[in-house]
Amino acid sequence: MEPNDPNNNEKAHVADQPVGPNTPVAPNAAAPDAATKESVPAQATDESNTKPANNDVPNGMSLTVEELYDKDKHDLSTMEPGDVFQLLQTSTDGLTSEEAARRIEKFGHNRLEHKEVNPILQFLGFMWNPLSWVMEAAAIVAIAVSNGGGRPPDWEDFVGIVLLLLANSVIGFMEERQAGNAVKALMASLAPEAKVKRDGAWKTVEAAELVPGDVISVKLGDVIPADGRLVAAHGEVSIDQAALTGESLPVTKEAGDEIFSGSTCKQGEAEAIVIGTGLNTFFGRAAKLVGDAGDEMGHLQTILAKIGNFCICTIGIFLIVVVIVQYAAFRYPYRTGIDNVLVLLIGGIPIAMPTVLSVTLAIGAKQLAEHKAIVTRITAIEEMAAVTILCSDKTGTLTLNKLIVDKPTIKTYSDYTGEDVILLSAYASRTENQDAIDFCIVNSLPNPQLAREGIEELEFKPFNPVIKRTQITYKDKDGVVRRVTKGMSHTILDLCSRDKTEEQIKALNDDVDEYARRGLRALAVAVDEIPSGNIEDEGKGFKSLLNPVFLSLLKLLLDLVKFSNV
Repeated sequence: MEPNDPNNNEKAHVADQPVGPNTPVAPNAAAPDAATKESVPAQATDESNTKPANNDVPNGMSLTVEELYDKDKHDLSTMEPGDVFQLLQTSTDGLTSEEAARRIEKFGHNRLEHKEVNPILQFLGFMWNPLSWVMEAAAIVAIAVSNGGGRPPDWEDFVGIVLLLLANSVIGFMEERQAGNAVKALMASLAPEAKVKRDGAWKTVEAAELVPGDVISVKLGDVIPADGRLVAAHGEVSIDQAALTGESLPVTKEAGDEIFSGSTCKQGEAEAIVIGTGLNTFFGRAAKLVGDAGDEMGHLQTILAKIGNFCICTIGIFLIVVVIVQYAAFRYPYRTGIDNVLVLLIGGIPIAMPTVLSVTLAIGAKQLAEHKAIVTRITAIEEMAAVTILCSDKTGTLTLNKLIVDKPTIKTYSDYTGEDVILLSAYASRTENQDAIDFCIVNSLPNPQLAREGIEELEFKPFNPVIKRTQITYKDKDGVVRRVTKGMSHTILDLCSRDKTEEQIKALNDDVDEYARRGLRALAVAVDEIPSGNIEDEGKGFKSLLNPVFLSLLKLLLDLVKFSNV
């Protein structure tokens, strides 16, 4: 069973405000940690944050871990923020050190427990299967039973069989040992430290020491150390969840939203209450699925087991017949009969088949590893090769998680060139603290410094999720004041007021629809001129262009449309 999609959480639609117990209900109320951390004043605008505690919510600390994380009873990701605080028996002041120690005993440390396998037993495990049993029996016959007749034991056959057994085991052991490090790599990507409020003061602790009910602080560049619900969001908070969902673009989070262990804060600062640690996080459940992969016998292993069992049964029957015929009927000498038995054992099984399969699968595992694929069992390669239909719920999961401008396919609807479109797009992008789209656009220039070269930035408005666009006002080298904005295609198109015809609107909409049918996204850019030179004044109105950009294997539509100031 797959863990829930982290994008399926309810939006609180509350920005820049703390939620939960001990929250002051007054305009311009300061953030709860204003004395120890720089932040903007919080606005209490959602009356839901002042609701009294729900008496039906139990004391979560009296529940077992399984009961607490039973989503049918207590869904910590969607319940009211005040109920989360009540269930976890905490507040915005965090936990005490004593309470945190008690909860570690109950919930365990905030880390992914990886079961270590004894390497010796793992190695010997490759010699414990039906085909290997027959080979081992032949080796014993060659060295221990093949005596007499004045001749030494059959060392040649013994050494050959043992070398084949060792070759098969060494190859399989080395490949699966390397594949087993995949889960360790997942664990290493977790945040090693976290900023947590303990005993009413902020302190830095190891991420493994976090427990449900802790209040943590995250800022730009931090890896989220545990699953949580935002208590306060200072500025626009963007979280990169690509490692969990495959989505290339960061997700905007607001107070009350859920954040996930292993994701990265790309913008803003926030405080959150921890609701899940270790294997009870989204990241932990995903890592557990990877760690558990291959525990059951696969299709290839089943086939090999059937072949081995068939060989054992067949050889067993023939051995009985051969022994009876040789010794009872024809009175063969002991050594002559044993040599024939050894021939039957070695010739009756595909003795090189396990080694050939191991080598073939090992080569496949190495090739997949070069493409950053996690292969927990080399036999899984054959399982994947047998797949006829592969279903994926997200296109980003199958791409390189990278935005690239596709310059040769730019379409224009006015007198702007493709290079002009890219340059204007770069003007409307941040040059510092960039998101994925800004980074893509700016780095598509021959030199990223061209994004501000030759212009004087007068005003820059970062991306606003409400109006869905960014905007810059600048003065060029000729002293002309212009305004450029980029954002959602239809939002920018609605801003157009000059030289916009029905034919242009239809052509642009048709292009956007065509890209959408092919699974592509659309981003629009528009430019305006302000004759008065005052950044507050309206401009003349605008014209339109189109520029495709692709998202890894997918394309991201970038159209340039002239617009009027609103």
